[in-house]
Amino acid sequence: MTKPLTVHRRHVLRSCARAAALALPGWAGLTQATHASAPATALTTERALALRHLHTRESLPPLVYAQADGYLGSALQTLNRFLRDHYSGDIGVMDPQLFDLLHRVQAALGGRAALVAPYEVISGYRCPATNSHLKQTRGGGVAQRSLHMDGRAIDVRLPGVPLAELRDAARSLKAGGVGYYPRDGFVHLDTGRTRHW
Repeated sequence: MTKPLTVHRRHVLRSCARAAALALPGWAGLTQATHASAPATALTTERALALRHLHTRESLPPLVYAQADGYLGSALQTLNRFLRDHYSGDIGVMDPQLFDLLHRVQAALGGRAALVAPYEVISGYRCPATNSHLKQTRGGGVAQRSLHMDGRAIDVRLPGVPLAELRDAARSLKAGGVGYYPRDGFVHLDTGRTRHW
């Protein structure tokens, strides 16, 4: 059994205030004070995400994970732990550009329900043993060399946004992979090559 995620109240309040201010007009080995470089195209604003994990039942209020000068190490560590393998409890290192992709999808949706509701997470990081087990028990739905094992993929949905609309917003960015799973109720996003299925 994994220990529940604890987020310090002061950090949550500061993150919520920053995210609220952004909404008005319309990645793990890093230490707390360290910033990883953000891609040049993403160096414009603070970026925040809110998440709810459907398997662990944990929620993460809007968390600022990046500022104009780079990613925030402590926030990336929080996100790594939140998106851990929910089968084994193993914590992976998530690709910070995956968080930027989620942020950009919300922006592409125009800000309505996307800015209010947290992403619902079905799967984040997967350790190799979990991926192998899922491959054996679920067949074609799990890739042998899944980008989930590299912290470069996430399966999500967004309350208030039809799944096909979420898929279309992600595809419109032409950045990474987008998988559409209407029967299972999620969209797969990854930072691999641009493709969709």
